[in-house]
Amino acid sequence: MEQILEAIQSGASGDDIANLPIPESYRAAFVKRDEAAMFEGVDSWDKDPRRSLHVDEVRTPELAPDEVYIAVMASSINFNTVWTSIFEPVSTFGFLDRLARESEFAKRHQRDEHIVGSDASGVVLRVGAAVRNWKPGDRVTVQCNHVDDQDPTAHDDSMLAANQRIWGFETNFGGLADLSVVKANQLMPKPTHLTWEESAVNGLCSSTSYRMLVSDNAARMKQGDSVLIWGATGGIGGYAVQYVLNGGGTPIGVVSSPERAEILNRMGCEAVIDRKAANYRFWSDEHTQDESEWRRFGKDIRAVNNGEDVDIVFEHPGRSTMGASVFAAKRGGTIVTCAATSGYMVEFDNRHFWMKLKKLVSSHFANYAESWAANKLLCEGKIQPLLTDTYALEQVGEAALAVHHNEAEGKLGVLCLSPEAGLGIDDPERRATIGEDKITVFRS
Repeated sequence: MEQILEAIQSGASGDDIANLPIPESYRAAFVKRDEAAMFEGVDSWDKDPRRSLHVDEVRTPELAPDEVYIAVMASSINFNTVWTSIFEPVSTFGFLDRLARESEFAKRHQRDEHIVGSDASGVVLRVGAAVRNWKPGDRVTVQCNHVDDQDPTAHDDSMLAANQRIWGFETNFGGLADLSVVKANQLMPKPTHLTWEESAVNGLCSSTSYRMLVSDNAARMKQGDSVLIWGATGGIGGYAVQYVLNGGGTPIGVVSSPERAEILNRMGCEAVIDRKAANYRFWSDEHTQDESEWRRFGKDIRAVNNGEDVDIVFEHPGRSTMGASVFAAKRGGTIVTCAATSGYMVEFDNRHFWMKLKKLVSSHFANYAESWAANKLLCEGKIQPLLTDTYALEQVGEAALAVHHNEAEGKLGVLCLSPEAGLGIDDPERRATIGEDKITVFRS
């Protein structure tokens, strides 16, 4: 890997990179099959990724015809890495075992270590015999939709494919490593004006937000729509704010501190609700929601939204907020949900839903076309990365713990093969034109 890094940093040609040997092993972050029960009986909050995430050498898998090897320069932390690391709600080794039954090449994924990570930026090292559009030396980012295009269910919307999976979560050989194996239809061009770590943090979260709001497959936001965004300075929330602004809508960001509200103001989001200051108590006890708190929340929304309820609610906390989200959407409005970080058994008052003709739409990551469209906006500088801090690969447990405990704004980058932050900018002129203050708004 040192020889590969030296070649990348020296600007070696694609032919030179193609002639470099692929190492028999590489450094990666992983969880172990024989430790899957290590947190049994421990409260979710107290499960510590620093204990379960290991960084060590793993053997390099064989390359399938539709795959490429990439040298991973940087990656990032997503909630699915946290879930893998705390073996919750299930151990991800079950995902790998099911995948292994699909084909001879799929058997490679069934290992006693699960190499994690669903984001990456890097350089193509070698391509399989069936790869057409990519070659060694290409600088790329990775989108995490892992799908078999031989299945007919994948050819309308690949997120509906019967065997659709998230790379690095439901597959092995993820991006938190110095090397990775990905399908060719996961690759996208790296934004030339961004660093390796800035390029690595966008794939999963930005594409998820794009599908939820912009795509015909979910909320289908239009100009003039008002959008309530939970966790508006978080991973997917920060991108959602940008897509609403870029699409001519009005974001109403929900945050938990004045400092987070200030970040939104710098991004151009003027309507902000500090839920911690308002001290909403949507649940009066473990089993009962308080409609009067929904109504107070709705009143606060109208106070910052020209007296109107919102057209769209961007929902992802799940159990703690779904009742309020359904109530807050306008008559005929849409609640779009992609996750349940506070619990997946949600409840809401169906009277406020059916009698006001509201829509509840599910959304999960994004297909290749949606991811490519989201990446194009990043390449054009119309959407900015949400990088707030960068960790070394050896610190992956610390980074995952920070995400687990909601201590981080935006996205946390992880340097893999890249020796330091700030490398990988190929077009400094474009970066200057877009503006350093915009690109680094979450680090200000």
